[in-house]
Amino acid sequence: MIYQLYDLQRAAWAPLGLAAAAARGMSRVLATSFGDHQAHRAVDAACEFLDRSIRHPRTVAFDVKHALVAGNAVPVEEREVDRRPFCTLRHFARIAKRDDPKVLVVAPLSGHFSALLNDAVETLLQSHDVYLTDWSDARDVPVEDGAFSLDTYIAYLIDYVRLLGPDLHVVAFSQSTMPALAAAALLAEAGGNEGPRSLTLVAGPIDARIEATPAQAFAARQPRTWYETSVISNVPFGYAGAGRRVLPGFVQLAGYISHDFDRHLSAHWDFLGRLLAGDDDAASAHRRFYDRFFSVLDLTAEFFLDTLSNVFQKHTLARGTMRWRGTAVDTRALARPALLTIEGGADDVSAPGQTTAAHSLCPNIPASRHAHFLEPDAGHLGLFYGHHWREAVAPCIRDFIRANR
Repeated sequence: MIYQLYDLQRAAWAPLGLAAAAARGMSRVLATSFGDHQAHRAVDAACEFLDRSIRHPRTVAFDVKHALVAGNAVPVEEREVDRRPFCTLRHFARIAKRDDPKVLVVAPLSGHFSALLNDAVETLLQSHDVYLTDWSDARDVPVEDGAFSLDTYIAYLIDYVRLLGPDLHVVAFSQSTMPALAAAALLAEAGGNEGPRSLTLVAGPIDARIEATPAQAFAARQPRTWYETSVISNVPFGYAGAGRRVLPGFVQLAGYISHDFDRHLSAHWDFLGRLLAGDDDAASAHRRFYDRFFSVLDLTAEFFLDTLSNVFQKHTLARGTMRWRGTAVDTRALARPALLTIEGGADDVSAPGQTTAAHSLCPNIPASRHAHFLEPDAGHLGLFYGHHWREAVAPCIRDFIRANR
């Protein structure tokens, strides 16, 4: 029912958003005809602010057209390597021959579309050959395509690592760190050289018992039945995935905003001020980020509940009790890949210490191949977006991968 009510509410507000967009267009026509006056900017700013508050994009594409390589802008072609119901493996192919390390970026599946990592991909392309997991919106996957659980997610990762070859380096962000580590362990158990050369885990809950955040503590307290009755909903008719049980994206977005409401409110007031002042560069940066931040997807109920149970309630990987399709997941099997963990000192989503825990779970990786990096002032988003990412985190990943080719 919650999904149907949300759709009705969106339909009710849609005419106001369209009116704001039309008024904004008229204001720009007048500004073109009579000059750029403060009054025109005020009308345009107010209309855009209202329009963006009402009409959020459901999806947003990657916008990586060029990569800055050795000071030169190199064209980038986005290619599909593998397509499955719940994920597309993408290759951001630079149109230039370079012997750079091959990297699989494992995007988190925690509400936002993979394009939230647009800036991360753009930066990594400067010195890497980049592939990425682009997760699908469960709302758009027909029920007949089957279920998608945490086990399925890990199976996808195992297949992708095998497909891309033994010279691969894996970089996993946020939610994806735990299944990426599990997939690497399962590949190591299978034997051979199928696993990645290096594994970089950025700001993820490998062991959410360590300095649990308020949101994690809440998740640990609530029984599965509470989530099933309170936040899980069926996709309404009119969508390809009608009837599929999901955690709706708008529920997740409400949680993200309420978690850091003051910061988001301040950012939007600042955006309004930039528009009034005619500061187009700063306003454009705000648009680019929030177009992706507000664009959220639905998660299948089975994936969400599996993740909730394994990561935040039973802590199965950290305790050594995790099983994948009946097979024990033993991180002690990992000996080949170098392991880098990255955390932010101001991260209130995955607190410092939660990702570092991966090192103690992998005692058979030689000590010389373990590394950790802490960016003291970075919050969660800052570890893959903005100046902390560009100036500190990305160079750390680049140097680590180069040292372990």
